[in-house]
Amino acid sequence: MSELEQWRASARAWMAQDPESETRSETETLLQTADADALKELFSGRLTFGTAGMRGTIGPGPNQMNALMVRWVTTGLAQYIQGWNAGSSQEQSVVIGFDGRRGSRLFADHAADVLAAAGFVVYVHEQVVPTPVLAHAVPELGAAGGIMVTASHNPPKDNGYKVYWSNGAQIIPPHDSGISDTIDATTLDAVGAAADGSLADRMAAHRADGRVRTVPAAVYARYVERVLALRVHKTEAASHPVRAVYTAMHGVGAATLEDVVATAGHHELVSVPEQRHPDPAFPTVSFPNPEEPGALDLSMALATKVDADIIVAHDPDADRLAVAVPDGAGGWRQLTGNQVGVLLAEDLLTAQERAAGADRSGLGERLVATTIVSSSMLSNIAKAHGVQYAETLTGFKWIANAAIDHDGPFVVGYEEALGYSIGPVVRDKDGVSAALVMMDLVAWCKARESTLWEYLGDLYRRYGLYVSAQQSFVMPGSEGAARIREIMANLRADAPEQIGGVAVRRIRDIQTGTWRDLGSGETGRIDLPASNVLAFDLVDGSRVLARPSGTEPKVKFYFEVREQMGADDSMATAELRGMARLEQLKVDFVARATGG
Repeated sequence: MSELEQWRASARAWMAQDPESETRSETETLLQTADADALKELFSGRLTFGTAGMRGTIGPGPNQMNALMVRWVTTGLAQYIQGWNAGSSQEQSVVIGFDGRRGSRLFADHAADVLAAAGFVVYVHEQVVPTPVLAHAVPELGAAGGIMVTASHNPPKDNGYKVYWSNGAQIIPPHDSGISDTIDATTLDAVGAAADGSLADRMAAHRADGRVRTVPAAVYARYVERVLALRVHKTEAASHPVRAVYTAMHGVGAATLEDVVATAGHHELVSVPEQRHPDPAFPTVSFPNPEEPGALDLSMALATKVDADIIVAHDPDADRLAVAVPDGAGGWRQLTGNQVGVLLAEDLLTAQERAAGADRSGLGERLVATTIVSSSMLSNIAKAHGVQYAETLTGFKWIANAAIDHDGPFVVGYEEALGYSIGPVVRDKDGVSAALVMMDLVAWCKARESTLWEYLGDLYRRYGLYVSAQQSFVMPGSEGAARIREIMANLRADAPEQIGGVAVRRIRDIQTGTWRDLGSGETGRIDLPASNVLAFDLVDGSRVLARPSGTEPKVKFYFEVREQMGADDSMATAELRGMARLEQLKVDFVARATGG
């Protein structure tokens, strides 16, 4: 059999089990055109679990997101949970949420159908919800797991399927590989056998027999209540109203954020009207990610018009938060994820200590956490406050599990990619609670006739000014994946001894779990799970890291320098020095790594 006939046979087998006419028709078109490259790309493998689930382009075949792929993965998930909990007398349940992307509600229903047929009780959100609301609901309902159908901030053509364990955190080993292995052991015939009749009829039957239930309204009310309990500046927020402009980025965050801030007493939240409601086409942004240039243009224009104190922006599933502040010259400056993260940490730690007074024994062994690619400034803040500090792999699932494993209060965790988690309310990123706490912090600054930007300057004078940047290179398809592997292999085989004219002091390879000091020749072990990350620590305290993305076809490089601010230094002067040093690192390392 020729290679083309192999892919055609795989496509026909897939089409025979596909429950949706739209993707069956697309597969039929591919078979008629006999496009060998396209057939191979779509039917030679399947979407794999990366950061706690899978994401991909919507379309036919196991290498894309579609109803049959959702049914296949959910069949494996159901079998894995049942095997893991074998012997338990407790009824097993799973909670499902979905966002406003194309196919999200359909995929959620297919997942619920599979789970109900497998004997689970399935709690389904009836309307679109932010990812943190789903994550909170999993432990709140005592569920064995959760599914969020979302592609977060990916392009409009994508969708995804994120899996949560019973603790409310995204899955980590052994569950991620265990679920993947179970999916591999599941045949398409077994998946398709459960799909007789219409989906609507099956879902109606599941609801009638109590297998599919609506998530109780009390669960959402409890989420709002617990988020409000995180506040540390209620008095200032009441006496110094904050006017905030908000964008949901055509996602699902508006209703929840508006509920939370209105209950908190913030009555001057102004939503960008063009972006408030879910729209899978994302018509006003080229890329629905608040980190992307131009994504906040409408927010900034509206904020200028209404004389706002702050801009808060969510990505489409509202687990990430972007913040912008007035720049003092009539415009707006977007803060980095690192800047927001350290502001949250310093504010929460200080407020807790202020409330405790002289006797801080009741505060316990507090923990703050971040990832290896985020700013090292948080470690200095932790040291100054005498609290525990954890540095994890990239991916919020690692921060969440560090918080769960910690025997003491968890204060805050953050990653530079605009993800923050405050306290124990949500064991994942939560852009809603972070937005509320940031608005309260602005009120606290206003009460002191100061600004958020000036408060950040105070932190830089105390801990040093950290300047960081990320540069990503998109490399799609199988050729792109091979190129990314080549880049990482070359960096390991021919590691730089200097970057940007500064000597490399130490190289950390998280994949092998080892570090090596280039000066002394000493080596040691790294206490982190294996991951494809390389870190280069320079003699002047700068850092450069390289890693492939876990959710997108990208290789990512991270850069950071630290500038000590002198007594007469302005933030602008110190930042310019840091940016110049940062640019030297970027130009040199990118050229070396990519050959360009």
